[in-house]
Amino acid sequence: MKVAIAQINCTVGDLAGNAAKIADYARRAREQGAAILLTPELSLCGYPPEDLLLRDGFYRACDAALCELARQAQGIALIVGHPHQDGEDRYNAASLLRDGRVVLTYLKHSLPNHSVFDEERYFAHGDQACVFAIDGIEFAINICADVWEEQAARRARDAGAEVLLVLNASPYHFDKQAMRYDTLRDRIGDTGMSVVYANMVGGQDELVFDGGSFAMDDRGEVTHQFAAFDEVLGFVEVRDGKLVPGGRVAVEKDEASIYRALCVGVRDYIVKNRFPGVLLGLSGGIDSALTLAVAVDALGADKVRAVMMPSPYTAQISIDDSREMVRLLGVRYEELDIQPTFTALQDTLSPLFKDLPADTTEENLQARIRGVLLMALSNKTGALVLTTGNKSEMTVGYCTLYGDMAGGFAVLKDVSKTWVYRLSNYRNTLGRVIPERIITRPPSAELKPDQTDRDSLPPYDVLDAVMALFVEKNLSIPEIIARGYAGADVLRVAKLIRINEYKRRQAPVGVRITDRSFGKDWRYPITARYQDDF
Repeated sequence: MKVAIAQINCTVGDLAGNAAKIADYARRAREQGAAILLTPELSLCGYPPEDLLLRDGFYRACDAALCELARQAQGIALIVGHPHQDGEDRYNAASLLRDGRVVLTYLKHSLPNHSVFDEERYFAHGDQACVFAIDGIEFAINICADVWEEQAARRARDAGAEVLLVLNASPYHFDKQAMRYDTLRDRIGDTGMSVVYANMVGGQDELVFDGGSFAMDDRGEVTHQFAAFDEVLGFVEVRDGKLVPGGRVAVEKDEASIYRALCVGVRDYIVKNRFPGVLLGLSGGIDSALTLAVAVDALGADKVRAVMMPSPYTAQISIDDSREMVRLLGVRYEELDIQPTFTALQDTLSPLFKDLPADTTEENLQARIRGVLLMALSNKTGALVLTTGNKSEMTVGYCTLYGDMAGGFAVLKDVSKTWVYRLSNYRNTLGRVIPERIITRPPSAELKPDQTDRDSLPPYDVLDAVMALFVEKNLSIPEIIARGYAGADVLRVAKLIRINEYKRRQAPVGVRITDRSFGKDWRYPITARYQDDF
C-alpha cells in the first residue's frame, strides 16, 4: 500500500485556500493509488497562527473547515493538522478523516517553548497514543516536536504501531536536515518503528519551511528523500509493515540551501501579503547587490525596481557597477541625486549646528534622505521597500534608524557579512549577475570621503566569529576570549551588541536562516545594565 505525503505551502488563516489545496492533493493521491495522505502540522490553518490561537472564533472556523474537508475525503484516509478546542483546553491536533467523517483525533504531546516556538502559550498537552489500522498495517500519529523526545513515540509503539506518521512544521535553519535525521534515528532506535515524515514548505513572516520530507526504515536508513523548498506530492510504499526503498533527492547544503531559503522567504512574504512588487536602494555595494539578486530570483525582474541615490561621496565605480548589474538582471532602474536635498537640510540646520564639527549626524542625514525617497516611491506605487542591511551590521548597530533601516522586509537580516560574500559568489556560479568589482572592493557606506567599514568596525571575519559565539551560541565574554580572540575585539563587539538593542527592536522582519536570528529567537531588554564578568 502507498502512503502519500502532501508537502504543501500553507498560508496562515487561509482556511478555504488551505483546505482546497489539501482536497486537491487528496484527490491526486487517491488517483495514484495511495491509501493514506499525510499533511503537515496545522496544515488546515497554517503555521504558526500565533495569537489567532487565542480567539474562540478561530477554532470554530477551523472546525467548520475540517468538517467540510472530511466530507470530501472519500476513498482515502486523510490526516490533517489543525487546532482543536475542547472546553477551556486548546490543542495542536491532527485528525484522521475517512469516508466523510472525522474518525479520530490525536493531540500533540510535546509543546516546544524555545527558539521561535511559543506553543505553551496556546496549547495544552495531549498524553494518549493514536493508533489505527489500514490494510492490516498499524499506523500511529505524532506531531513535530513529539519525535524530538522519547515519550510520544514509545506510547505509540506500546499501543502496537508499526509505522509512525509525523506531521511537521519544522522551520529551516542552516544544516537543519542533518539534525532531523539524527533525531529520527534516535526515535527509531528507541521504538523499532519506521517513520514517514511530512514537513511544511514556504515562507511565513521571518520563518521559512524547507519541506525536505522523507521516510526512514526501522534500521534508520533513509528510504525516501523528497525535494526541499518546493511543493511535492510524494509516495512511500509500505509492504508487510516495512518501507520499500524509493527515490532519494540530494539534500541541498551550504550556500545552495541558504540562497533558496532567502528566495522562498522573499517570494512568500510579497505574494502572501499581496504586494505588487518590491523596490530597493542600490548602492554599488555587495549587500544591496545580493538583495537585488535574491529579489529578482524570487519574484522576477518585472516585479523589482532599483534606485541609485548618489551623494557627493558616492564613487563613480559604485554608479557604474550598479548600472551594469541592473543591465544584467533587466530590472527597472532610476538615479536620484540627493545632493540638492542634502544641501537644503544642511542649510536649514546650520543655525542650530553653528560652530559644531561635522560627524555622524551628516552621514545619517544622507541615509535618511534615501529612506524618505524610497518610502515615497513605496507609498505611491504600493511596492514594498526591501532593506539591504546584513546581520553583522544589525549586531553592532552599523545602520541608521529611519535611513537604511527604513523598509518593510529585511532580506539579509540573518545573513552575516561573511555569508553575504559566500552567497554572492555562489549566485554568480548560477550565472553572472553581480559585477566582480562589487565583490572584491572594500565595503564602504560612502557617507564621507574615503570611508570604509574597517574605519569603525573590527574586520568582518573577527566580528562575525565573535557575533556567532555571543549571539548564536550564548557564550560569555571570557569563554570567547578563551577561544583565542583578542579581548579588546570581544569587549568592543559585546558592548556594541548591548547598546544597539533599541535599533534591532525597530528593524523590519526578515528571513531566518540560523538557529538564533534577531527576531523571535532574540528577546533581550533594551534597558538593562547587566554584562558578563570578565
